Order: sequence, then structure tokens, then C-alpha cells
Amino acid sequence: MSSYHSPVLLRQSTEALVRNADGIYADCTFGGGGHSRAILDLLSPAGRLVAFDKDSDALANGVEDARFKLIHNNFRFIYNYSLLETAGGFDGILADLGVSSHQFDTAARGFSFRFSAPLDMRMNVQGEKSAADIVNSYTQEELENLFKRYGELDNARRLAQLLVLARSKGPVRTTDDLNNALADALPPFAPHKQLARIYQALRIGVNGEMRDLEKFLEGAARALKPGGRLCVITYHSLEDRMVKNFIRSGSVRGDVRQDAFGRNTAPLQAVNRKPAMPDEREIGTNTRARSAKLRIAQKREDAYE
Repeated sequence: MSSYHSPVLLRQSTEALVRNADGIYADCTFGGGGHSRAILDLLSPAGRLVAFDKDSDALANGVEDARFKLIHNNFRFIYNYSLLETAGGFDGILADLGVSSHQFDTAARGFSFRFSAPLDMRMNVQGEKSAADIVNSYTQEELENLFKRYGELDNARRLAQLLVLARSKGPVRTTDDLNNALADALPPFAPHKQLARIYQALRIGVNGEMRDLEKFLEGAARALKPGGRLCVITYHSLEDRMVKNFIRSGSVRGDVRQDAFGRNTAPLQAVNRKPAMPDEREIGTNTRARSAKLRIAQKREDAYE
């Protein structure tokens, strides 16, 4: 469903993923179903695909195919579902991280500074904490740390000070409230670039994206069969660094784990040393693809938990 979300790096990711047409695969970020449909096209009648999405809006995009199953849950539980859905693990696992076009373009979801909307940003609309809750309840120090860590913003302290000042006059409930509160800290040229990083930081905080990604990577490594592949598409440096570190070392922090003989015990090995990226043609038709990076890894035959 291209109107819901345009899948990025579609051919590169699905062709790298599916090497056994009779296998069982997982699409951990179903969204509009673009990647899932491409995976199903590569499977035989005996193949199967299990997809996940924590956003209930995505459930309406389900595929009518006996080989397909869509689960409404967080992808951090991939290992648990591998025990339920497979006999010995998945042959391949795909994750297209970040926010779907639908979430960005649905004003009421509050993901974009382009719209006047409630300050929400919950990927799971049943989630308890919204962006407004964070903006109005975090201490100045907590807000500064949020902007610095997840937005990599040099003026994080100034942004936090302005928010605390604004909410002292009344709750910051909408995207307009937030944009106005931070206006004095935005650059005069291309303020949208800094706003994008501010909204990114809040979105990550609301949804616990970095924590979920760490749990997903650990679970995916366990959920794969030896020789099975993990394909992850990232959109910003924070998540890409975590994926790169995990593939290299088995830890999102990059701490290399070794056995008693000094051998790297990371369960995965990189297939592509440098990430695949969209070409100019894809970026021209889908500008949100411009920052995408595809990392491909394979579970070691001698991997152990």
C-alpha cells in the first residue's frame, strides 16, 4: 500500500533476505506491507512469512495469503515468537526501522511539526506516555539529556530551558505549542532541520525505540537459524550505530565479546561491510529514503547462546 508507506530499498533487502524459498521469514515492521508482499513473491507455496507491527493502524493492511500471519505486537519479542511460529528458528528476519509515511502524514498522530496537532507521537496508540507527557513532566535536566542523546543537539540545554519556561505559563499540549516555545532557539535558516531532530528525540523517548531495538537485535540473533540472515534498514546515526556495533561485536555498545581463547563470540557476521543505500532514482521518487542504510548480517554456523 504505497499510500500508507513506500518501502525503502525493497529489492536489495528482500533479495538479500530470501535465500530459501521454502523457509520461514519474519517482517518485523509490517507498516503498509510493501516488504512483506515482496517477500511473499519470493517464497514457494511451502514458504511462510510472519509479520509484526505495534501500530494498530497497520493491521488494516494485512495480506490475504495462507502463507502469511500478522501479529499485533512489538518486534522486541521476536525470539518468543520464533519459539511459537518455527521449529528451529527463522530463515531470515527483516526490520525497516523508524516512522512510516502514514504516521508522519496523519496529522492527529503528532509525529510531524508540519501539522497543527496534539503532541502525541505514540507508535502504539494504546501506550501510556505521549510526547506531551514528556514535555510537561520531565525535569529540565531530563529534557536536556533527551535532546542531547536522541537528537544529538548542541543547544539541548537552551531547548530544555525554553520548554520549562513555556510550560510554567501553561501546558504544552500541541505541536504548535512546542514549535512556538522553541522558536527562539531555532536557526533563522532551515529551522526545519533542527525541528526534525527535536521531534526525533521526543519520538524516541515516547516509544523507547533504542531500548526496543537493543532487545530486538538480541532476540533476532537467537531467533535465526544458523546461516539465517538479518536485514535492517536504519534512518539515523543512533540506530545505525547500534546495528553496526551489534553485528560486529554482539553488543549495541560495541563491546567485543570473546571466549576463553580470545575468539569473537558475536552471533552474527556482516554480509555487506558497507551498508547498501538508495540510488538517486529511488530518492527522487521517495525523499524519505535519502538517509536509509541497509545492513545485512548472517548468523554464524557455530553461534551459541
